Amino acid sequence: MSDAIKHECGIALVRLKKPLQFYKDKYGSAFYGINKMYLLMEKQHNRGQDGAGFASVKFNVQPGTRYISRVRSNKSQPIQDIFAQINGRLNAVLEENPDKKDDIEWQEENMPYVGNLFLGHVRYGTFGKNSIESVHPFLRQSNWRHQNLIVAGNFNMTNSKQMLEELIELGQHPKENTDTVTVMEKIGHFLEAEVADLYLRAKEKGFSKKDASPFIEENLSLKNILKRSSKNWDGGYAMAGLVGHGDAFVLRDPNGIRPTFFYEDDEVVVVASERPVIQTVFNVKISDVKELERGHALIIKKSGMTSIELVLEPKENKACSFERIYFSRGSDASIYQERKNLGKYVFPEILKAINSDISNTVFSYIPNTAETSFYGMTEAAEDILNKQKTAKILEGGKNLSAEKVTQILSERARFEKIAIKDAKLRTFIADDSSRDDLVEHVYDITYGVVKPTDNLVIIDDSIVRGTTLKKSIIRILDRLEPKKIVVVSSAPQIRYPDCYGIDMARIEDFIAFKAALELLKDNNKYHIIDEVYIKCKAQHDSKDIDIINYVKEVYSPFTIEEISAKIAEMLKTEDIKADVEVIYQTIEGLHKACPNHLGDWYFTGNYPTPGGHRVVNQAFINFYEGNSERAY
Repeated sequence: MSDAIKHECGIALVRLKKPLQFYKDKYGSAFYGINKMYLLMEKQHNRGQDGAGFASVKFNVQPGTRYISRVRSNKSQPIQDIFAQINGRLNAVLEENPDKKDDIEWQEENMPYVGNLFLGHVRYGTFGKNSIESVHPFLRQSNWRHQNLIVAGNFNMTNSKQMLEELIELGQHPKENTDTVTVMEKIGHFLEAEVADLYLRAKEKGFSKKDASPFIEENLSLKNILKRSSKNWDGGYAMAGLVGHGDAFVLRDPNGIRPTFFYEDDEVVVVASERPVIQTVFNVKISDVKELERGHALIIKKSGMTSIELVLEPKENKACSFERIYFSRGSDASIYQERKNLGKYVFPEILKAINSDISNTVFSYIPNTAETSFYGMTEAAEDILNKQKTAKILEGGKNLSAEKVTQILSERARFEKIAIKDAKLRTFIADDSSRDDLVEHVYDITYGVVKPTDNLVIIDDSIVRGTTLKKSIIRILDRLEPKKIVVVSSAPQIRYPDCYGIDMARIEDFIAFKAALELLKDNNKYHIIDEVYIKCKAQHDSKDIDIINYVKEVYSPFTIEEISAKIAEMLKTEDIKADVEVIYQTIEGLHKACPNHLGDWYFTGNYPTPGGHRVVNQAFINFYEGNSERAY
C-alpha cells in the first residue's frame, strides 16, 4: 500500500499446562512462556507499531504475594522495549540471587513475569491517541483474585457511547469513554456479580471465606459472564482476557470480522491473530492450528481444561477481506494463494489497457505488500503470451522456419523490479515546496529497463488516498519515459469508512470519494450531495437497525470505470508526460479470490452490523459540515 494508514492490532495468549520445572527440564528455561510470547508478538509486529503490552498471572500464590505483572510501552520499538524491561528485571533478580539460578520453585514465587498464563498485545493507535494509558492490556484491579481482570483485544466497537450509558445505568462511574474501557468494565461488572453469587452459594454450603476461593474458581462460568457482557456489543472483535486466579478466555465477534486462531497440546494452549505465527513459533502443522468460530469463545480454566463455548449466535460470515489483501502475515498458505489470485483476476482489465501488447509492456509492483499479487499477475501474463505464441505458430504452419519458431518461443513477458522503497525520509523542512520534493523521493526507480515505446504496468495492493501515488510514485515512474503508466489496485475502490479495526474513518480522505465528487460537479449533479446530507441528517436519531446507507447514492450515477478514469485524471499532474490509467479489482474478483472472507464494506458499503450504517451516516454528515471528529 503506497498510502500510510493505521491498520490492525494483534493478540497473543499462552497458557502453560505443565509445572515450570517441566519446561526447564525439556527446553532449558523456566522462562519458556515468556520467550514464546516474545516470538508470537514480534512475528505480529506488522499489526502494531504504536504500542505493545504484556501481562502475566501466577497461580496458587500466598495471600499478600504479587501474582499479576504487567508492562506496556509506546516507544518507537515497543515490543523490544517491553521485553528488554522484562529481561532486565529477571536478570537483576538472578544477579542478586545467583544461588537461585536453577531453583524454579523459588523463581516462580519471587520473580516478576514468571508465571503460568500470559497475554500480549501489539497496537496501532487511532486518531493520534498514543499515550501509554491507551496501550493494552488493560487491568481492572481488585483485592479479590477472582475479580481482577486483564483485557486486550483486536477490535473497535461502533456503540461505545451506548455501552457507556449502560454502565451508568448499572451504577458504575467509568473513568473514560473508550470502547476498551467500557468493554472491560462491562465484563468486570458481570464478573463481580458471578463471584458474589458463587460466594453466597459457598457460604450456604458452609465454606469459610478462605475455603470459598477454590469453590469460586472451580465454578466460575466465563461463558455466562461473556454472554451477559457482550449482548449489545456492535463491532468487530477478537477479545482476550485473564482473570486473576488463572481462568482465561478469547471471544470472537458473531460475524467473524476479526481473526482468531488457537493451538493446544498437552503442554500449552496458544492463541494469536494469525495462523502462521503459531505454526512458526511452535513448529506445528497447518492442520493443527484451528480457527475460532464466529460468536464462540475459547475458555481456559485454571485447571487447564479448555472448551469452545457458543456465546453469541453466529451471523453471516463477514470476515474482513482487507486482512487478506494487506496486513496479514503473507506466509499463511491460504493468504499467499489469495493474494496471487487477486493479481491474476484483475489481469483481463490490464490486457485491455495495454491493447494485448505484452511484448511492449513492463510489469512491476509497489513494494512490499503487492509483491505476491504481482506473482499472480505475472502468471496470467505468461498464460496469455503462451496463447499468443501458440496462435502465431499455428497460423504460420509449415511455412515457419525453425529459426522463426525459435524466435516466437523465445518471447518473454517482461517482469522487472522498478519501484524501490527507500528508508523513510524525514520531512523536517518547513517550506512546502521543499517538503514535497522530499516526498517525491520516498521511492526510487530502476533505470534502463523501460523504453519510450513501452507500457509500464505497476500493481499496488490498494489505493486509499492516492497521495503517495500522486506526489511520489507516478512522478518518479514518469522519469523512465514510458508511453503509458497503468496503475493497478489488487483491491476494489475503497469508498466507505471502516469502523471495525482499521483506521479509515474520514470518507473525504478516499480518492474514490473525491473522484465521485468531481464527477458530480462535471455532470451538474452535485445536488445529490445536498440530498444525501438531508437524508442522513433525517435519520441521525434513528435506531442503528433502521439506518440506510444513502452514501451509496454519491457513487451510483457512475460506473467503476468512470470513477477510475477520474482518479487517473486527478493523479496525473501537468508535468507528467506519460498517459496514466488506473485499474481496480472488481468486487466479483475480490470474492472469487477470497471466498471465505466476504467482509467487503470498505468497497460496497454493505456493513455487517447495524452500527456500521450509523458510522457511514455520521461520517458523511461530518464531511458535509466540515467536522473533523471521529464518526464512531
